[in-house]
Formats: sequence, structure tokens, C-alpha cells
Amino acid sequence: MGNRLSKIYTRTGDGGSTGLGDGSRIAKDALRVEVMGDCDELNSTIGMVLAQPVRDSIRDVLSEVQHKLFDLGGELCMPGYTAISANDVGQLESDLDQFNAELPPLKEFILPGGGVAAAACHLARTVCRRAERQMVRLAREENINAQAQAYLNRLSDLLFVLGRVLARDEGGSEVLWRNDRGRRRHAVPGQGDRA
Repeated sequence: MGNRLSKIYTRTGDGGSTGLGDGSRIAKDALRVEVMGDCDELNSTIGMVLAQPVRDSIRDVLSEVQHKLFDLGGELCMPGYTAISANDVGQLESDLDQFNAELPPLKEFILPGGGVAAAACHLARTVCRRAERQMVRLAREENINAQAQAYLNRLSDLLFVLGRVLARDEGGSEVLWRNDRGRRRHAVPGQGDRA
């Protein structure tokens, strides 16, 4: 790799544009840059999951996902370049099936939580969904690799399943949404329990 990043700041983006891998410059708030940023944020939230003690099989899968997300960022940075393939989507589906097989059937909606790693995984899932939505918008304007879009879709499903697995691994349980919980009364400071 050499000294690719020998200088961190360049001042070239001070005017509100950023450089793509093909040498072109686009506005920092362009939709393509938004998708790149969402994928970067997703990678960071997966790093939050991996900062927790998780089983090796989950660590291996999510570590590979982090590399693939970096590849996806490269694909987005180089219009016309393809880094994500149908095989990558298939691998996520295989991982998803494997982890889902150990879970009981889902009968209720799940709230994010169940442990630190599980909650971080649910956060990653929501960021992944945002990245996917933004990529769908981008695909309406530009030619985008359909497999990259499918990859984000399957990844959000995988992160949902891993959130369920991690809740159990952390010794907790899934946080289930209850529609029969009723309204709680909140005390107003200085007014006791009056409604």
C-alpha cells in the first residue's frame, strides 16, 4: 500500500466537492456520496457489534461483511466499476439460513435491545436499511449494480437475525413489542400522580 495516506487533509474539499476514484469531482451532498457515507456508517456500526464479545462464527461473518462493505464503497466511488457479485449475495443468504435455523419461529414484533451486541446489531440493521433506500434512489438516476442493492437488502435481513441470535447469546431475551401494554401515566414534576 505504501504511503497512500501520507497526508490526511488536502483542502480540496473545502469548496463543497469531493473527488471520486475516477478523478471526477462531485458535490459532497450528492446522492452518490450520501450512499457512500451510509455504507461507511454501516461499516462503523458493525464495528460496534464486533467490539463486543461475540461468538467466532458471527465474528467471522461480520468481519467479511466489513470487507465487502469497503469493496462496495470502492464500487460507489468508481462509477462503472463492479465489486459486489451474485456470489456475495448468495453467501449472505447461506449465512442467513444457517443462523436463522437455530432460532425459534418469530411470532411477535421485536424491539431493538436484548443486550449490548444485540442492540448494536439492530442499529446496524437500521443504518443498512437507510443505505439500501438511498441506493434505490440513486439507481433511479444512475446505472447501479443490481447485486450491490441486493447485497444491502440481504445484509439487513442477516443483521436482524444476528440481533436475535446475539440476544440469546448474551444471556438475555428478545424484547417483544406488546400491543396490550396500556397507557402508562407519567408524573408531572410537582404534581404527584395527577392526570
